[in-house]
Amino acid sequence: MSGNKFSDVIKAAGEEHGFSVKNTKPLSGGDINDVFVIETGSSEKLVIKINDAAKYPGMFQAEKAGLDALRKPEIINVPETLHVGGTKEYSYLVLKFLESGSKASGYWKIFGKQMAALHKVSAEKFGFEIDNFIGSLPQYNSEENSAADFYINQRLEPQFKMASENGYSLGNTDSFLKNCAAIIPNEAPSLVHGDIWNGNYMTGADGMPVLIDPAVAFAPREMDLAMMKLFGGFDASLFQSYQEHFPLEDGFEERVALWQLYYLLVHLNIFGSGYKASVENILRRYR
Repeated sequence: MSGNKFSDVIKAAGEEHGFSVKNTKPLSGGDINDVFVIETGSSEKLVIKINDAAKYPGMFQAEKAGLDALRKPEIINVPETLHVGGTKEYSYLVLKFLESGSKASGYWKIFGKQMAALHKVSAEKFGFEIDNFIGSLPQYNSEENSAADFYINQRLEPQFKMASENGYSLGNTDSFLKNCAAIIPNEAPSLVHGDIWNGNYMTGADGMPVLIDPAVAFAPREMDLAMMKLFGGFDASLFQSYQEHFPLEDGFEERVALWQLYYLLVHLNIFGSGYKASVENILRRYR
């Protein structure tokens, strides 16, 4: 571990939770987290994610809650969470390490079937037990009674407010939001991953899909599917399989951009004005 500026954090995590650290190796972790594979003294492999405790308070508690919720129904593979903790400067999340592999035969059809089954897991209200994060931004999960109320109040409105504070003028959104409420199907809440782009799943050693880095809620299920279509990386047979196992309400293709608006607003607020035109195009389309 020599030369690793997080050596003290990793050592502290091992002392706190009873594992010895034999070796560490960095993994790609994105802009927010530094991620390492830990080889323990017992030859078990763990993953530790580390970030700035002051910048992202509660992020790993929220991620653990989301991963645990996805794992609980035993529908699709999700890393097992072990420990959340921290030092004065840093927070960490420790998970079991999952080996990666090659996609098994029928991978995409299985993935679609699993997503359909996951989305059949429901709750009385839209929302989640804890607010969490979408990328580096806070994501709100207060209870709502309808899909439209949840999407407008907990997803769009906070991002519109943030965009305005960041200096992006998007005009009057009242008519857009009114149309949203009329367009969104009044389906039951679904357990969703919440941030399922092609960097947030992997293939396990058994050749099956594994979901990682979620932004979980009981939310409109079409959000997950629209996000999967936003940046690509998912085979068409996944969506065909999903449709066979949990058919979508009529008009889904006309609503895809409506759901993608949330993720584009997130990108606007994180990465800047390069996403403004895409946001404005969707607002015009549904005004």
